[in-house]
Amino acid sequence: MKYVTIPDNAQRRLPFYLAMEEYVAAHVDEESFFMWRVAPTVIIGRNQVLENEVNMEYCRKAGVLVVRRKSGGGCVYSDMGNLMISFISDRGDVSAVFDRYMSALAASLCDLGLPAVASVRNDIMVDGRKVSGNAFHQLPDRSIVHGTLLYSTDLEALTEAIRPPVEKLQRHGVESVRQRVVNLAEYKDVSPVLDSAETLEDHLVSWFTDGRIELTAEQVAEIEEMEKEYQIY
Repeated sequence: MKYVTIPDNAQRRLPFYLAMEEYVAAHVDEESFFMWRVAPTVIIGRNQVLENEVNMEYCRKAGVLVVRRKSGGGCVYSDMGNLMISFISDRGDVSAVFDRYMSALAASLCDLGLPAVASVRNDIMVDGRKVSGNAFHQLPDRSIVHGTLLYSTDLEALTEAIRPPVEKLQRHGVESVRQRVVNLAEYKDVSPVLDSAETLEDHLVSWFTDGRIELTAEQVAEIEEMEKEYQIY
């Protein structure tokens, strides 16, 4: 699997990276992996009702971008303390592709000494609390899995920005989003790799990949055109 990079490494808005997933899926034949971080953003699933899942009043006041993705799944809050992960492979059985990615991500955290397990609801849990949520998007010839990895996310902002239905929280046996999630920065004593988001990112790149592919400036320009397709609220 190859680690895909862009030449300028500038911080971009979330739609760029969703478009980058599609571009890499269409133009890079090898299995690919890349990671990215964004300013505060809420990402809602393809089929979700915006008003039911997002506190738009808070997001407007706080300058939180709200974007709809093409994959299903739940509502996600992301900021610079959250590592976003993109995994692109050949099209295959949805369960098999998803399980392979989830197992590898959980194993990468277990390798650091964390008691990480993949849940049946597409999450990675540590000590019963969520550190990663993931979703699947299938194209005609390729599969895209993307997900979060909470390192030092502002959990108060997360709690304000998204509002899952009460029945969803009850299903997980908790009263609030804040109660259900945890940042990996709280586990710094487990491994020096968890000392920073950068060292954790380096670990994941080494775990998943065996080489790099750098996109050209021309390819980045194509992605910038593609990102205009994404709906921003």
